[in-house]
Amino acid sequence: MRHPLRRTLAILLAVLVALVVAACTGDDGDKAAADAPTPAEVLDQAKGTLDETPGLRLSLTTDDLPDGVTGITSAVGVATKAPAFDGTIKVVLSGTEFEVPVVAVDDKVYAQIPLTPGYSDVDPAEYGAPDPAGLITSDHGFSSLLPVTTAIEKGESVRGGADNSEVLTSYTGAIPGDAMKKVIPSASGETFDATYLITDDGELREAELTGVFYPDSDEMTYTVTFDDYGTEQSITAP
Repeated sequence: MRHPLRRTLAILLAVLVALVVAACTGDDGDKAAADAPTPAEVLDQAKGTLDETPGLRLSLTTDDLPDGVTGITSAVGVATKAPAFDGTIKVVLSGTEFEVPVVAVDDKVYAQIPLTPGYSDVDPAEYGAPDPAGLITSDHGFSSLLPVTTAIEKGESVRGGADNSEVLTSYTGAIPGDAMKKVIPSASGETFDATYLITDDGELREAELTGVFYPDSDEMTYTVTFDDYGTEQSITAP
């Protein structure tokens, strides 16, 4: 028969070990939380990563362009630090949507206007669009929105990317209207709601931006995706 004293000592030892393990685990958890970057620091890192890449594939889309507005419903292509852009923009003009191949380089924007041969030198502001070559520049591109985002809150983390191999964490906040106007000149709202998806490596993968993007219109949402960081492509005038 097991001695009662030995049994009591064994129980006390087990409890002591459990308490020590719990304390150590708690210390590790507290340290990890303390070492974790703040939401503002995560956004700053994402800006740095976006500013440093030589190029990427960018997509800007919306499904709710207000009725009667001349504006863009999508812009998809490669943007580089030249700065330059080579892709396709869809524009709604007088209620009709046109798909327009676009090349932007050397401070000029060339578009293949429907029913017109070749490329023409155009002013994107006439179509309610920014110069697409500037969309990933550090001062007038989407990365410029990250450090001015206020009231930042960290959200949930989800799996994403190729084969769901990445962890994407959401961050929400508000962007001042004057900052948005530098990126999208037609922006007319005083503030814009933003939701960012950022990888553990500090890559901004998606920005969902909601507000008044065109004068005298309702709020709408643009979704911008950033893929293929590190893309290198020589873009020249057509």
